[in-house]
Amino acid sequence: MEEKDHRCPRGKLHCFNWLEDIPGTSTEYDIVEVQFKNTRKGYYRNSLNLPLETGDMVAVEASPGHDIGSVTLTGKLVALQMRRAGVKNEAEIKRVFRKAKPADIEKYEEARARENDTMIRARKIAESLSLNMKIGDVEYQGDGNKAIFYYIADERVDFRQLIKVLADTFKVRIEMKQIGARQEAGRIGGIGSCGRPLCCASWMTNFVSVGTSAARYQDISLNPQKLAGQCAKLKCCLNFEVDTYVESSRFLPEKNVRLETADSTYYHFKTDIFKKEITYSTDKQMAANLVTIDAERAFEVIEMNKRGEKPVKLEREGAEKSKEKAKPIDLASQDDLTRFDKSKKKKKKKKSQGQPQSQPQNNGGAQQISSQGQQPKQQPQKPKQPQSAQSHKDNPAGRQPRQDFVDRKPRNDRQGQKPQAKERQQPSSGKPKEQQPKDNPAPKPKEQDQPAQRPQLANRGPKAFRTPEQQGE
Repeated sequence: MEEKDHRCPRGKLHCFNWLEDIPGTSTEYDIVEVQFKNTRKGYYRNSLNLPLETGDMVAVEASPGHDIGSVTLTGKLVALQMRRAGVKNEAEIKRVFRKAKPADIEKYEEARARENDTMIRARKIAESLSLNMKIGDVEYQGDGNKAIFYYIADERVDFRQLIKVLADTFKVRIEMKQIGARQEAGRIGGIGSCGRPLCCASWMTNFVSVGTSAARYQDISLNPQKLAGQCAKLKCCLNFEVDTYVESSRFLPEKNVRLETADSTYYHFKTDIFKKEITYSTDKQMAANLVTIDAERAFEVIEMNKRGEKPVKLEREGAEKSKEKAKPIDLASQDDLTRFDKSKKKKKKKKSQGQPQSQPQNNGGAQQISSQGQQPKQQPQKPKQPQSAQSHKDNPAGRQPRQDFVDRKPRNDRQGQKPQAKERQQPSSGKPKEQQPKDNPAPKPKEQDQPAQRPQLANRGPKAFRTPEQQGE
């Protein structure tokens, strides 16, 4: 047979039994703790001395009939829980009938299956009666003879007529219980703005009133949308750290104290409780000439002002200037989609910086401006020798150079010299003069073809205006 898991699921109603491993502690106390739906708990006497363990389903006494619940705690810790809940041992405590039988469990499951349908129909009935209330949940008793309706209402509601209609509709005994908005949020559950399950649904058992003064002590902006939780009330977590803030504020100067210096008067602007630093401003209404000092320096200035002295500056004399704040490290940058693009840009910049800037060649003597906006210095360059001379040096044997290299004209590479405009060649009877380098022997010039003479265009004109004689020509 499989072992039965007697552990109760952890939750806000679960109490860890640290005496469970000690033998004999579970039988010394005859009262057990039983949990029902939602936050309802009860304490019942085990008068029959049944061997009950955590997680057992039991049938307990109810009015009328019986109810089905789960055992959550046994032994001496039950007495401590009863003292915490305000239940006196001398009071009349109901009994545990038996361990739940399969027939009891089946009937209990049938009753729970009707709860959602009953809640929807009850809401429509309350709306038809024009009652300003909201029915949040319905809980049936284990035997199905009684139903508990949990409702929320801002004002007092007269639901006597509602009880009569519900009793006639569902044929059960009706009990109404009012709960608050926080209890409803804890019953429904959810995820808070911090990303964790709601405190009221996980571990909180009692609710303390929360005021806006808790937000003022912690220097939190009084924004209702941020301070309110899912229950539309102030968040319970505002009270968690307020005591620490109140205690730390005792070691800081009061906010209404002014600091007098030789130059001006400083007013309180903001306080950093963790660093114990106070920021003061020369204007009471807005941030102007902000100066941040520690609490010790603030108390020194206050004592000097009481003696009638005014320091030259609010900061300490000889204090080093505050260094620039280091940029915060973005831990999510490694998952950025553009992280590869940034690395490529950096590599390109490094390559461009590493290469020497070559002087651009001026074709035809045109000047170019560097990328830095400065004009490079003009240095005279020696005229390059024509290709024919170079070929003659390379070929001492006296080989004939190529004709196309010989015919090329030397290029004027001096910077700063404007290129000469090429004159349009006009047809003439004589041959054009050929330029030859002075240092080298004159190679055979290449014969240039004379431009063909165009026919006389005197008789030519638009075709539409020509005479028949001209068209015949």
